[in-house]
Amino acid sequence: MWRQVLALIVKELLAVLRDGKSRMVLVGPPLIQLLVFGYAATFDLNNVPVAIYDKDHSQASRDLVARFVGAPAFRLVASLHSDQPIDDLIDSRQVAMVLVIDRRLTRDLLTGHPAPVQVIVDGRNSNTALLIEGYANTILSDFALSWGAAHGVPPPPAVLAMRARYNPTLSSRWFVVPGIVALLTQVVTLLVVGLSVARERETGTFDQLLVTPMRPIDILLGKGLPGVLIGVAEATVTILAAVWWFDVPLRGGLLALYLGLVLFVIAVTGIGLMLSSLATTQQQALLGAFLFMVPTIILSGFATPIANMPDWVQDLTLINPMRYFLVIVRGVFLEGASLPSLVSQYWPMAVIGVVSLAAAGWLFRKRVT
Repeated sequence: MWRQVLALIVKELLAVLRDGKSRMVLVGPPLIQLLVFGYAATFDLNNVPVAIYDKDHSQASRDLVARFVGAPAFRLVASLHSDQPIDDLIDSRQVAMVLVIDRRLTRDLLTGHPAPVQVIVDGRNSNTALLIEGYANTILSDFALSWGAAHGVPPPPAVLAMRARYNPTLSSRWFVVPGIVALLTQVVTLLVVGLSVARERETGTFDQLLVTPMRPIDILLGKGLPGVLIGVAEATVTILAAVWWFDVPLRGGLLALYLGLVLFVIAVTGIGLMLSSLATTQQQALLGAFLFMVPTIILSGFATPIANMPDWVQDLTLINPMRYFLVIVRGVFLEGASLPSLVSQYWPMAVIGVVSLAAAGWLFRKRVT
C-alpha cells in the first residue's frame, strides 16, 4: 500500500516539476508576494512630514523643536508663523502632523504649571495617527525629564494636547470600513470578470460563441459589462452598510463617490478581462486573480501608508487603480471631498481603464485568431 502511495506521490511531484507553467506558479507568485509584503507591509513610521508653529521662541521651545526635528520618525517640511496654513497643509496631505507650542511654555515650566503642547494630526488614517501620538508623547516625556534634570527640579508637567482632524475619536472603523468598499468591489469584480471567458473555454461553449454573428468586441463587452454592474451593485451595498450599520459619516456627495467608483470598476474590469483572455481554465484564472489582488491591496495604502514604502515601490503603486479609489472613497466619507478636489485621482483610473480594456481586446482577438 505505502509503495503505491509513494509511487503516486513521486508521479505527482514529477508532473508538477516537469510542467513549465506549474513551476512558474510554484516559484513566481511566492517570490512576488514576499517582495511586496517585505517592502510595503510595514507599520513603522519614518520621515513623517510635520509642520511646527513655535509661539514661544524660547530656549525651551527651541530644544523641544530640535528633538522633534532630530527624531528619525519626523521630517520638518514647514515652519509656521500663524494658525492660518494649518488646515490647508493637512487637507492637502502635505503634512501628517502639526506641532503647536504655546507662548506660555517657558513660563509654565518655570512655575510648575501644566505646559500644554498641541499636536494636530491627520486622522484619516487612524493607525498612523495613533503611532504619531505615541512618538510625540515619547519625545515630550524625554524633553520633560531632561528639562527637569537640567534645572534641578522634578520633571515639569508638560502636557500633550491631541487633536485629530476628520476622525476626532481616532476610530479605526472610520478608516477601515471605507477601505473595505474598495477591497470588496475589486475582489467581486475581478472574480466575476476573470472567470467569464475561462469558464466558456473550460465548458466547451466558447467555440459555439465564436460561430455566432457577434464580433470579438461584442463578446468582450458582453463579458465585461455584467462585471461592471455587479461591482457597482456590490459597492452600493457596502456603502449603505458603512453608513447605516457602522455609522461611518458620509460627508461628501454621491456624485463624486460614484464617478470614482465607476472609473475604478471599469479599470478592474479591463484587468479582469486581460486575465480571462490569457487563461484557458478557471483554475488559471483564479490563480491570476489572486496573483493580482494581493499585491494591489498591499500597494494601495489600505493598511499601511504608501509614503512609508521605498521610492521604487511608491512608483509601482502608480499603476494600481485601488490606490486612487481609496483616496476618493476615504476623502468623500471623512473629508467631504468634492469633484474638483478629486480630479487628480479620477484621470489616472481612466487611463488605466482605457489601457487595460485595449490590451484585453487585443489579447482576445489574438486568442480568437
